[in-house]
Amino acid sequence: MRIQISMPVDEEARIAAMFRAALPEGEVAFVNGSDREGAELVGADYVVIGYRNATLFDRERNVKAIFAFSAGVAGVLALPNLPRDVPVVRLEDAGMTEQMVRYALGATLRFTQRFDVYARQQREGRWLYGEPKSAHEFRVGVLGVGVIGHEIARALAGLGFAVRGFARHRKSIDGVQCFAGNQELNEFLMDLDVLISILPLTDETIGILNRATLSRLARGAHVINIGRGAHLIDADLLALIDEGHLSGATLDVFSEEPLPAAHPFWQRPEITVTPHIAGVTLADQAVAQIAAKIKRLERGLPVTGVVDRERGY
Repeated sequence: MRIQISMPVDEEARIAAMFRAALPEGEVAFVNGSDREGAELVGADYVVIGYRNATLFDRERNVKAIFAFSAGVAGVLALPNLPRDVPVVRLEDAGMTEQMVRYALGATLRFTQRFDVYARQQREGRWLYGEPKSAHEFRVGVLGVGVIGHEIARALAGLGFAVRGFARHRKSIDGVQCFAGNQELNEFLMDLDVLISILPLTDETIGILNRATLSRLARGAHVINIGRGAHLIDADLLALIDEGHLSGATLDVFSEEPLPAAHPFWQRPEITVTPHIAGVTLADQAVAQIAAKIKRLERGLPVTGVVDRERGY
């Protein structure tokens, strides 16, 4: 079998070596390779994409499957000349779930325990006591309860928060009030103290975090975005903070990455910026998962994680 990988140049050799170890029976090459062992091949059986290459599918037209080296697949689906009838397979975890649960819990607890407020007071030399609230008094919503969102909602409920979950289709999660479909979105959002967005990027979810939706949150609410940067209308978030409706946000994803130096988010103390690290793909787990799926496909067996192109995930 022949496997073509597309990775950032500084990662290609390392990832290729891992695939060669996991699939010794295969021929592994990488798009930007120039050495004899790693030179680009044409006529691959499988393609693994961790870096956008706009001309890759000008050459690779007869692949059996395309693997995304991430849980998100919007970049893969947008590639020019992507073969229509070839399955695109996403990563189903590769260590990301645990990381994103910790991130969501940490950002939520930072807000509910008033750590941002006390940090500002420390800088100002002020000793002021905030009245504590029980966990069940905080309404926390998880926008997108797929595999990862499901675990985030469960973890929050386990800490005693009043948790809501939203998905396109009805879900059932112990201790979580679940909402489904556009007709229930407003009810889901109403008076939330914390909103955690972990939606996939589709035509329907672009710009979903806007003035209309964010205005439904409770006054003083906090927004956490670990889904995709294009979900958020930046100007609407800033306006609602300036107006006092929102207290702030924790943002890990942005419409343009790296976040430009002139972007106003950098200068806003109400906004915590992290460099897209909430859920980082662990290469060893990703390679093992993809290799196992390639072996199944070679035996004519089905694999999980196949993307529904109509839905976009």
